[in-house]
Amino acid sequence: MGVCVILGSKSDFEKAKKALAILEEFSVPYEIHVASAHRTPDLVKEIVENTEHEVFLIFAGLSAALPGFVASLTERPVIGVPLSSIVPFDSLLSMVQMPKGVPIAVVGVDNVVNGALMCVEILSLKYPELVEKIRAYRERMREKVIRDDEEVRANVQS
Repeated sequence: MGVCVILGSKSDFEKAKKALAILEEFSVPYEIHVASAHRTPDLVKEIVENTEHEVFLIFAGLSAALPGFVASLTERPVIGVPLSSIVPFDSLLSMVQMPKGVPIAVVGVDNVVNGALMCVEILSLKYPELVEKIRAYRERMREKVIRDDEEVRANVQS
């Protein structure tokens, strides 16, 4: 069980930390690499061919070719996390406009948490112990919203 995380560049690591924290919270093993579809395609191919992990979580900005390239090398699920950069939404559009036949799943721009949660949900299909962890996570989110509601209403109502 696990997730192979590939960052398009070292600068993506700060954003990726939140996704890694989610994987750790769910006790999902992962490996992390920096590789480029354009500058190190041979390294990307080596990572994809040699990982034992079952899902790929790919962070990329700009032209965001990396998730599609990874998807072309495997039949395992690939989740793309488009990262914001100089040109707004370029990475998002690149990921969602994949050619027919080689799909990737895509989460919102910079939404690294949803990317990691999607990996956990995919893995839960094979590893049922993750289902209870997902339910508990969602219950904690629900409880936080209720606490936030109570706090806000207490501050504005007389």
